[in-house]
Amino acid sequence: MTIYIGIGALLIVLVTLLVVYNKLVSLRNKANEAFSTMDVFLKKRFDLIPSLVEAVKGYARHEADVLQQVTRLRSQAASGDRSGQLAGESEIGQALKSLFVVVEGYPELKASNSFLDLQQQLAKMEDEISLSRRYYNGCVREYNNHCQLFPLNLVASLFGFKPMPMFMVGSESERQSVNVSL
Repeated sequence: MTIYIGIGALLIVLVTLLVVYNKLVSLRNKANEAFSTMDVFLKKRFDLIPSLVEAVKGYARHEADVLQQVTRLRSQAASGDRSGQLAGESEIGQALKSLFVVVEGYPELKASNSFLDLQQQLAKMEDEISLSRRYYNGCVREYNNHCQLFPLNLVASLFGFKPMPMFMVGSESERQSVNVSL
């Protein structure tokens, strides 16, 4: 009778390990898929940036430092690993804000149909990126919870599952509220 109880307990432990392992794999894959989706939107935005920079260049020759910064950040973020990409992502957002500040000084550029179209595409892309960031962070939160909550963390550490980085605002200036004056 003791042998059957021992075998039953061992089976319960093995089935639990199997279920938890499969759940961790599923959550990790979901988080990786969420990052890939966000990466696709970031790639689309990266593809729009050169067109936007070229549209502004003709009007803002003396604003070259802003244009060069946007281009440089685009290249850096595209070549980084996941953590570097997430960090560079915030800097690109800041640089694009600077670019649109430059645009404010050129009314004829703001009236250009091609620039307006690019600006609308970029605004739509920013909305999609924002949604994909939230989805990514939700997937990572769920995965990280499974990696860190007891007793799931025992299985996670046994099989080498590590927490993933969340997407976070990169600079303190991005946390500040925007002042709008009319």
